Amino acid sequence: MTLTLPDLAALRAQFPPLASGRAYLDNAAGGLLPTRSIAAITDHLTRYGATNALPGHRPGRDVLALKHRAREGTALFLNANPEDVALGPSATALAFRLSAAFARLWGPGDEVILGGLEHEANASPWRELERVGVTVKVWHARPPEMRLHQGDLGALLTPRTRLVAVTGASNVLGVAVDVPAVAAQAQAAGAWTVVDAVHTAPHRFPDVRAWGADFVTFSPYKVWGPHLGALWVNPELRPTLPWPRLSFVPPGDITGLEYGTPQFELLAGWLGTLDYLRELGGGEALTRAALEAASARIGELERPVAGRLLGGLLDTPGVTVYGPRTMEGRLGAVAFRVEGETPEVTADRLTRQGVDVAAGHFYAVQPLKDLGLYPEGVVRASIAHYTGLEDVERLLAGLRGG
Repeated sequence: MTLTLPDLAALRAQFPPLASGRAYLDNAAGGLLPTRSIAAITDHLTRYGATNALPGHRPGRDVLALKHRAREGTALFLNANPEDVALGPSATALAFRLSAAFARLWGPGDEVILGGLEHEANASPWRELERVGVTVKVWHARPPEMRLHQGDLGALLTPRTRLVAVTGASNVLGVAVDVPAVAAQAQAAGAWTVVDAVHTAPHRFPDVRAWGADFVTFSPYKVWGPHLGALWVNPELRPTLPWPRLSFVPPGDITGLEYGTPQFELLAGWLGTLDYLRELGGGEALTRAALEAASARIGELERPVAGRLLGGLLDTPGVTVYGPRTMEGRLGAVAFRVEGETPEVTADRLTRQGVDVAAGHFYAVQPLKDLGLYPEGVVRASIAHYTGLEDVERLLAGLRGG
C-alpha cells in the first residue's frame, strides 16, 4: 500500500515556525523541524530525562536501543551500513576527529587537495595536517560561474596525493559537483576522497554506494532534524584508521569517533524527522526506497521555486548574482549583492519586512576569496521543500521596493 503524499499546504503545516507568516529563506544555515521531531525530543526528555545508555536497567536499555535505531536510520539515509556511521555534535567536530587519525598516518612528502568551493568544515581540518608536514593544495573553482573543472584537479594530483576534499555542493553559491567523477579520478591516482554533503543532503539525499567516496559528512540539522553531525567511513578503511579513542574501544570501531555521551534527545528528534521523510516518500516503513522517493519528491517541490528565485534575482535591477546563471548544476541557494548596500544592510532591510535571508561569508572562505568578496560576503537566499513561490515573490518585492 502506498500512502497519499501531502500537498504543499499540508506539508507546511507540519513545520510550526512557518505559522509566523515570515518568509524563511535561510535554510542553508539550518532547516525547520517537523512537529513529530519536536514531539520526539520532548517525549524522550519527559520519559527518560538524562538517563544514559546502560544495559543494567530497563530505561538504560531503552536509550541504548534508541541509539542503535538512530545509527540504523542514518545509515539508510546514506545508503550505508550502520557500523560505518558515526553520529556526533556536528560535521565539523567529526571531521577534526578524522583529521587526527590522518595526522598519525601522514607527514612530510604527503599531499592533500582541497576543493575551491569548500565550507571550512571540509578545509580547516585538513589544513591542520600542515602541522605534521603535509602539503596542502587548492583546486580552485573557475570564475565567474565558480565551477570545478576536473582537468584542473588532474594537474594537481601526484603519486603523493593522499586525500581530495570536495563538497557535494557549495553552501554559499549552490554550485553542485559531480562527486562520483571526482571520487573516481582521485581513486585512480591512489587518493582517498572526503565529501562534505552538508548542503547537498537536503536537496538530494546522499548515496555513498553510488558516489564511490571514502568519507562523507552531513548535518541532520540541515535536513530538518536537531543539531547533530554524521560521518560515514569506507568499511575497507575503517579498521586501519588510528583515530584517538577511549582505551576500551576496539580499533576501527566507529563508536571510537563518538566521544562522550550522545545527545539522546536529539537522536530521538532525528528519528522523528526520518519518520516524516518516510511519510513524504509514501512508505509504510523506513526503508532506503522510501527515502529515495522522498528525495525525488523534494526535487519536484523545489524545482519551480528555485527556478523562480534565480530568474527573479537575475532580472532585478541593481542585483548581482554569483555562480551559475542557470539552474543546471545548482542546488538550493543563490548568492547575490545589491548595488550600493552591504550584505548586512540588505538582509536587515529584508528581515524588517518579514523576509529572512542571511548575510556574510558562511564559512565559505575560499570561494568568496576567489570572487573578491571575503570577508564581507554576500546575501544568500536558500530554500527547502516547504518553501513556497510566495516566499520568493516577497523577497523579490522587498528588493525591488527597497
